[in-house]
Amino acid sequence: MTPFRGIALKVISVLLFAIMASCIKATAPHVPPGEAVFFRSFFALPVIVGWLLVRGELRTGLKTQNKMGHFWRGFIGTSAMALGFASLGLLPLPEVTAIGYAAPLLTVIFASMFLGEQVRAFRLSAVGLGLVGVLIVLYPRLTIFGTGDPYSAATLGAVLVLGSAVFRALAQIHIRKLVHTEETAAIVFYFSMTATLLSLLTLPLGWVWPTPWEAALLVSAGLIGGAAQIFLTSAYRFAPASVVAPFDYASMLFAILIGFFIFDEVPTVVMLIGSSIIIGAGVLIIWRERQLGLQRGARQNLTPQG
Repeated sequence: MTPFRGIALKVISVLLFAIMASCIKATAPHVPPGEAVFFRSFFALPVIVGWLLVRGELRTGLKTQNKMGHFWRGFIGTSAMALGFASLGLLPLPEVTAIGYAAPLLTVIFASMFLGEQVRAFRLSAVGLGLVGVLIVLYPRLTIFGTGDPYSAATLGAVLVLGSAVFRALAQIHIRKLVHTEETAAIVFYFSMTATLLSLLTLPLGWVWPTPWEAALLVSAGLIGGAAQIFLTSAYRFAPASVVAPFDYASMLFAILIGFFIFDEVPTVVMLIGSSIIIGAGVLIIWRERQLGLQRGARQNLTPQG
């Protein structure tokens, strides 16, 4: 493996996803979330298909042993995407990013609940610490803490992005089941296909005719999102997951820079404190997973003499 190449590909994918989110955010005041999901998914398909053709994996990408599994993964992932896109029009980009970090924390909990994975005290404590960070970020938005307006756009945005994080975590659980029978190429391809078709169901909710500038941003979001998915998938070919996973949190840096220079958004102290706690907890979980992986590998490589 070449870890530095894997890390570079991961950072590029994170940057591309941040740019994609900014494209969606710029159109959010006028374009409904369901329509944005369509553009994001449909225009990612040519990029993904081209990538599969170059790699000679198009046939693999079209084969499946679990059609309903792909449907449910698509349904859950599309729900996460729609809620996330809706929140981008209501909250600053760094805040959406920070609350979204709840997804990997919830994945640990859901893996224990639905997959029977053992979660020891260390990881459970790190998850609890991370959720405290999420609550700190949410504090100014939710009336449950005695602050905020229950009818404000920001409060709705906080609820939407938290819902998106829940669905993203559930999608990760579903993917863990799919990988036992399905190739990565198939999972990537059928997700984009399913999301495209499901997004069309939102047509009656009032799609709009985008301006040329909005159309360019939406098409770019799809193309960039497809490219980001390819870079992300490729990153794990060159480095272990435990090496590249912490670089997910570079998205906060990109979100702050894009939010500040493009959308005139200045992160609050509370948001920065909360997101720092969340990131710290996430890194602890990744570190612990790496340690356990090394221990398991050491045990498997022991000779009879020990």
